[in-house]
Amino acid sequence: MGIMRAGLTAEAYDRGYTNRELFRRIAAYFRPQSRRLFTVMALVSLLSLSGALLPVLMAQGVNAVTSAAANRDAVAAALVLLVIVIGVANWAINWARRILTARLLGDVVLAMRIDAFRAVMNHDMSFFDRNQSGRIVSRITTDTDEFSRVAVLVTEVGSQLLLVVILLAYLFTINWQLTLLLALLAPVAIVVATSFQRWARRATRTSQQAVADVNASIQEAVTGIRVAKNFRREQGIYDEFLAVNARSYDVHVKRGFVLALIFPTLQLFAGLGTAALLFAGGYYTYLGAISAGAWFLFMNSVGLFWFPMINLSAFWSQFQGALSATERIFALIDAEPAVIQNGQEPAPPLRGDIRFEHVAFRYGDKEQVLADFSLHIRPGESVALVGHTGAGKSSIIKLVTRFYEFQAGRLLIDGLDIRSLDLRSYRRQLGIVSQTPFLFAGTVADNIRYATPHLDTRAVEQIARQIGGGEWLETLPDGLQTDVGERGARLSMGQRQLVVLARMLAQNPAIFILDEATASVDPFTESQIQAALRLILKQRTSIVIAHRLSTVRAADRILVLRKGCIIEEGSHADLLARGGHYADLYETYFRHQSLEYMEERRRNVTIAA
Repeated sequence: MGIMRAGLTAEAYDRGYTNRELFRRIAAYFRPQSRRLFTVMALVSLLSLSGALLPVLMAQGVNAVTSAAANRDAVAAALVLLVIVIGVANWAINWARRILTARLLGDVVLAMRIDAFRAVMNHDMSFFDRNQSGRIVSRITTDTDEFSRVAVLVTEVGSQLLLVVILLAYLFTINWQLTLLLALLAPVAIVVATSFQRWARRATRTSQQAVADVNASIQEAVTGIRVAKNFRREQGIYDEFLAVNARSYDVHVKRGFVLALIFPTLQLFAGLGTAALLFAGGYYTYLGAISAGAWFLFMNSVGLFWFPMINLSAFWSQFQGALSATERIFALIDAEPAVIQNGQEPAPPLRGDIRFEHVAFRYGDKEQVLADFSLHIRPGESVALVGHTGAGKSSIIKLVTRFYEFQAGRLLIDGLDIRSLDLRSYRRQLGIVSQTPFLFAGTVADNIRYATPHLDTRAVEQIARQIGGGEWLETLPDGLQTDVGERGARLSMGQRQLVVLARMLAQNPAIFILDEATASVDPFTESQIQAALRLILKQRTSIVIAHRLSTVRAADRILVLRKGCIIEEGSHADLLARGGHYADLYETYFRHQSLEYMEERRRNVTIAA
């Protein structure tokens, strides 16, 4: 654990999207919220209109104060009152807009996260072999948050730009020359902002990859903390995190450099534009072509004009970040699965007839694991797989569970091609116990009923007591209500195995698949595990990667594998009598294990006496 990364990592399924493709996909998420979106746009328009009225009223006030009219005080007071009313209305409209926008974006992000999470759940196991979970989590959480934040900015900047359009239209009626001068500043801001587009997109994509690396580093450190502490590697993990975090810091600084270039450039043009407008407006006022109030309105409009332009430039970099975020989200959703189903036929109640016909399988571009592999497992038969590491035992199980795609041949379940079955209905009839028993946070009862949530507490207890008469429950502090902790950390390995096996009894699968754990357990717990296995294996098809001699002996047929080929098969007694590869395995491993077991039992009997 804790392998040092040389640099930022991009996932293999990443792909590029054009802006048109991204906008089309994003629009599809907003389409169900069209009514709420229309309301938000209407409120934005009202907000811009009220915002445009304020400088106009202030200009009228300047004209009223500087005029010699008799009623100028009354006019000025009325304008002040109107400004207050517009300010209150502006506040109310802005409040309603923000509330509706939050709900609108909340629903959009919710739908986006659901789609991304559903895509992840539907991926085959090879996808998770190739991609770190921390980076996947980063796309579902961090990248959707980035999109949400920028979507809020869209409404903000949109409101400001609409305000500019309304003001320009009004100013044009006062003096078209000054209005044209003011409008000519817009292309300058747009050219400056768009000139940074490609740089901003690349910088933000790299920034998001850096965040994903940090998340992956934290996730790896937290999940592997027990191993790290066992080997006293806390400092090494900390140093690696500092390195990943430092790279993330450098990337974010470079991203900020983009903004650091945009803002001073725009402010320079803003200053030049203000100076030009000040000179031209003063000249027209001196000539009497416009009033002092109109000149004030033009000068006030410069600030209102440049504020959204500068925001647009800053927003443009963030907007590119949002596009990069959605690009990463859609790449996760669109990632091509390795396991391809040719049909979605619901799996009928299975008898458990399994047939491999000339199957070829390898992991990606790696060395061939199975080549022209054939095997027939009859309904109700118990088959034990033995062999050295890399012989292909786990691969056979992974193909039966349809977690991986094979490259050639056929795999038939009750005579049906496994590629034609609906995997959900098929896997509901599989009972799978991995080498390391995994428990979810919650109670023992919650974990037993995990695959059968409809079971009540009484039914769960009846199932649990089928294993060793329920004596193992007495060792739990709160019985079935014992909190197992994260990944079952509060239970011993043997207790975890018993909970998982009780879960299998509750599920009552047609095909049982067991990658038997190698962890040492005491003889009493092992006897309970064996009793549970006998219950589960009874009258159902089972494939077991056997590590215990007791499990090997209980199997109807033992398959000895070497380099993806079956080199021997038969019962325990038959294979020992042949004196072949299985006999060698027995002498070097199983017999030694049996002697240790007998010695442990002898010591326990002596202590008890």
